[in-house]
Amino acid sequence: MAQDPENPNTGLAPPPPPPMPSLFSRGQNRMGYRRLEEDDEMLMPRPSILLPQLQESEKRFFELVHSGDVVAVSDFLNENPGFNINCVNFQGVSGLLIAVQSKSDAMVEFLLSQPNIEIGDCVLHAIRDNQPKILEMLLDKQRMIAPSLEYVGVTHSSDYADYITPLILAAQCGHYEIIQMLIDRGHTISKPHSPTCRCVDCKAQLDRDDLLHAEQLRLNLYRSVCNPAYICHSSRDPILTSFQLSTELRQCAKYVPEFRNNYTELAQEVSNFAVELVGNCRNSGEVEIVLSQKSGIQNPGIFTYPRLVLAMDYKQKFFIAHAHTQHVVENIWRGNWYDYNLKPIPAKIIYPIFRILLLPVITVMCIVLPKHQMVAHWSIPLNRMINHAAAYIVFLIVVFIESNMSKENQKRLPPSSGLEPAIMIFVVGNCWGIIRMCLIQGPKRYFKYLWNWHAVISNTFFLLTFVFWLASYLDALSNDQIDLERKYWHHLDPILIAEGCFAVATIMTFFRLMFFCRLNYYLGPLQISLGKMCSDMAKYITIFIIIIISFTAGMCRFYNYYDGMVQVDSNQIKTAQTSSFIDVSTTLKTFFWALFCMAPLESADVIIENLPGETENTTIINKHLFTEAIGYIAFALFEVLTVIMILNMLIATMSSTFQRVLDNIDVEWTFGKTDFYLEYMLQSTLPPPLNLIPTPGGITTFMEWFQTPKVDPREEEKKNDYPALMSQLVQRYFREKDSATSPEGDLETLKLDVADIKQIVTDIFERGP
Repeated sequence: MAQDPENPNTGLAPPPPPPMPSLFSRGQNRMGYRRLEEDDEMLMPRPSILLPQLQESEKRFFELVHSGDVVAVSDFLNENPGFNINCVNFQGVSGLLIAVQSKSDAMVEFLLSQPNIEIGDCVLHAIRDNQPKILEMLLDKQRMIAPSLEYVGVTHSSDYADYITPLILAAQCGHYEIIQMLIDRGHTISKPHSPTCRCVDCKAQLDRDDLLHAEQLRLNLYRSVCNPAYICHSSRDPILTSFQLSTELRQCAKYVPEFRNNYTELAQEVSNFAVELVGNCRNSGEVEIVLSQKSGIQNPGIFTYPRLVLAMDYKQKFFIAHAHTQHVVENIWRGNWYDYNLKPIPAKIIYPIFRILLLPVITVMCIVLPKHQMVAHWSIPLNRMINHAAAYIVFLIVVFIESNMSKENQKRLPPSSGLEPAIMIFVVGNCWGIIRMCLIQGPKRYFKYLWNWHAVISNTFFLLTFVFWLASYLDALSNDQIDLERKYWHHLDPILIAEGCFAVATIMTFFRLMFFCRLNYYLGPLQISLGKMCSDMAKYITIFIIIIISFTAGMCRFYNYYDGMVQVDSNQIKTAQTSSFIDVSTTLKTFFWALFCMAPLESADVIIENLPGETENTTIINKHLFTEAIGYIAFALFEVLTVIMILNMLIATMSSTFQRVLDNIDVEWTFGKTDFYLEYMLQSTLPPPLNLIPTPGGITTFMEWFQTPKVDPREEEKKNDYPALMSQLVQRYFREKDSATSPEGDLETLKLDVADIKQIVTDIFERGP
């Protein structure tokens, strides 16, 4: 070892220099590292989350409570007078909760008798496990502590939010007996407000409450009030309540997209409850009583089955398509014509053609013999449809002949083929039919359906045609230009406008044949799919408009300078500039037809007229290549975006829509067919234009509109029978549900039997030999 040169008397190395003072160190080892001597315990690992830990005595207490031995628990508490009976483990489980979960009535009763016992969320656990006896003991204890304590939720619970009250949880679980008990004790549930509600309470809640908390509260309230067990307790008409709640939930799914799936599933569940109730009907009479209820609908007296119409309004497709509902609907549709469904399809198609010959006879009998049985037969909805189809065929033939008249020698006068009066009479009859249906149903209900809009618009075009026919006649009388050749007419000549209106009306009239396709099992889904595809196309129109406007804004005057230029090449071939992007209108037209790949290929070419050369007979051909390149790139990009991408996305969306209809073909077709049935249940027996002839039946119906509706004893009987029938349907529903969940019920029964045997064995050992 080297000696210290400054201290030759020692052979040790010099001591290290003193350490620098530090705020974080109080000592230093001999290697020179600073060390925390007094705060070593601060470096010991400790959990970041602190949870309660049971002591040995508390573990023993939990074991005794779990065993269900009341005597042993009593002895334990006597031996430990200062023991904390409200101790909890790391999961927040107390001894009382263990007794509740073990379903030990005696243990729960004993623990509740102890002073300072805290109930916590044991009430909610007892509700979840469907323990009415234990729940009643807990509620009585809460009422002893504070009368209002049992009606509110638990503030600090690891399992339930603070807004979950006993009745809310019982309703969500669907425990019928517990719901009844809580309602008898005064528990209530406030119906949730719609997301669009802006009442004083909702505004105050939005100001002070967390939005997520508010939405979860609304969702949990809906889960409670939509449970079948709670609906049966809170509503006299569960089917009507189910319809209304289903509609509210769909609106919530629309306005609260974050919980769209939750609301949609809940809406389907509450709709299925109404379907299952009508499915528990055992005969046609019970179904008729259900469908005859008038509550919830305006002007119910005009409908044979108001509840059926209400289900259509609420779009309860599965309720409408149920076999029990359809059986009653088919009975009223075909009336006493039982063998109509046995006819082959060609015969059903020919029936309207033969009915054309019978329409005069039917009209005379409706006037002369309104009470005759044949008139009653012709008045069933099926025959009404055939009558209207027969008259409609005649109208189509007349319109087709009129629209195909030659116009070569037509003067500036209305057409004079002789069919015009017949067309006018038909249109007037159609207009009266529209007014009649609007008066019967009410404007709000009538204009809810698109086919009614179609009828109004098509007849409006016919009326415009008649107006311009009259205008042309008056113009000819005043100006005396009857023989003026058509090519000299003004572009807004009344005859030209009338012809355009008549063409549109003819198209729409023939298009109404699609309405009759709903009756066929194969054509009906196609017609329904077509309507849904139009909805898909409407969604994509917005995207197409944005893209077209974007490209039009950049290209509308891009080629304006080159408009009209003609270029001559060396072979004397002339090439003119295409007017595709010279102004806004031509640019929009070019891009629109480019969607269908019908724009000219040379749309983006830049054509410059020949420039004078250096000599007299020479010319120079110039090219603006950069401008042409920009035009081609923009045009190509537009084609890629719209034709390759957006159009293919639209096709894929339409295919998905069509597949959804096919996957649910029975429900979709049945729903559309029922809509068709309801249309002709309200139509008159005589079709247009025969409906303009007054008949005794029509006059009687018209007078009934202005009279106070008479009380029908049969309807009153059905109304009085409905509560009793609904009680039976609810009993059958819960019995069916109980049978479906019988394995779980057997398991619960087995657990209770094991617990009873365990208690008996414990008592035997305690008594000794």
